[in-house]
Amino acid sequence: MSCLSPNNTFREGDIMKQELGKRNYPIWLIINPKYPAVRHDIWRPVLDEIQDRVFREFQTRIETSDIYIRSAVNDGGIVPNTLNWWGREVAKEIEFYREIVQEHKPKMIISFGAFPYEFTRRVFEVKPEKGPKAWSSSIIQDEFEKAIENFDINQINRIPLLRRVIATDKFIENRNFLSRTDRETYFQHVGAKIAEKIIENKGNMDIWIK
Repeated sequence: MSCLSPNNTFREGDIMKQELGKRNYPIWLIINPKYPAVRHDIWRPVLDEIQDRVFREFQTRIETSDIYIRSAVNDGGIVPNTLNWWGREVAKEIEFYREIVQEHKPKMIISFGAFPYEFTRRVFEVKPEKGPKAWSSSIIQDEFEKAIENFDINQINRIPLLRRVIATDKFIENRNFLSRTDRETYFQHVGAKIAEKIIENKGNMDIWIK
């Protein structure tokens, strides 16, 4: 079953699961536990664009059922919103994520929104450290373009996506007054860019339906 199935959520009984998929899969997603809907609202249409372009090129598709999806922290209540308020619980999560990244070395880690992106920066010890509020939508979009431009299949690539998109001159993280056209433009743009890198590196990623 696809990891995007509505029935395949982060809940198992009444216990919130922090991860889905397989850690040895080359593509990882990291999300804010406050906003699990990004898997459907953002990732699903981006993946649709990726799959379409991949299929046109190779007449095959990406096997999505094993994509590794992880909530950055196990409790939305400890998600920091400033530069300085990063508690011990978050530090432990960063250290654990760093350990599994070093062990499994995914080809790309796709984050959604400000907190997961800053979380991954701290996992990789990127300086200076910033608060989530420092990452506006336009800055995240710029970071996405840099990540694509500097993509290296021999490295772990951090690829930030927006958490929400509205109609403005830029892609903005706000749910109100959504424009279907702007949303589709964003999904097509980032999906095409990611697909391009996957296509270029087809032989280096064991992600294909067999």
